Amino acid sequence: MRILVIEDEPKIAQAVKRGLELKGFAVDVVHDSDSGFAHASDSDYDAIVLDRMLPGSMDGVALCQKLRTDGVSTPVIMLTARGTIGDRVEGLNSGADDYLVKPFSFDELTARVRALLRRPTAQVGTTLKVGDLALDTNAYLVKRGEHSIKLSHKEFALLEYLMHHAGQVITKDMIVSHVWDESADILPNTIEVYIGYLRNKIDRPFPDRPALIQTQRGFGYKLSAES
Repeated sequence: MRILVIEDEPKIAQAVKRGLELKGFAVDVVHDSDSGFAHASDSDYDAIVLDRMLPGSMDGVALCQKLRTDGVSTPVIMLTARGTIGDRVEGLNSGADDYLVKPFSFDELTARVRALLRRPTAQVGTTLKVGDLALDTNAYLVKRGEHSIKLSHKEFALLEYLMHHAGQVITKDMIVSHVWDESADILPNTIEVYIGYLRNKIDRPFPDRPALIQTQRGFGYKLSAES
């Protein structure tokens, strides 16, 4: 899942980026409101972490309002050093989905990002399920039936994205946009390679069970328990 961090303090921005990347997210960082608006409008992010006080033509509240006015519905967590009730109400009324006061616990930020990314119809608590495949987004555990499956960070991120969109055809461009950040050097066959890695771990070891990763030739891939 791909996150945009809009934060003008370089140390805070890089700390958030590193922490989220360790949790398996792809993360892009910008440091002013105008760059933030351009990125959020032009790219399909899964969530935005937005500082309230930003340089540029808008502060975080005005930026969030403009995004919502322009039809950008990406979930937004607003960060601020201003924690009064009035400040929180203003932030939420601008269109933010959540509000976190600095200094904050990074574990709490991660939990709030995960909460915004949940799809209630496909997720129970912190666990995504497709057929007998389960992925726990909090404990970073994957199981098929009773068998635990060990994945790399990028394999986990790819599988999580596919499970969030179970039953849908996902193109290679969509995978690149949501699983890798904008600085990543993606080769033409990178997606096929990682899909192959996942198949070797969640499908091929279970020949008596339905293959979950399906190739839609000419379109992309679909994760589904139905053939």
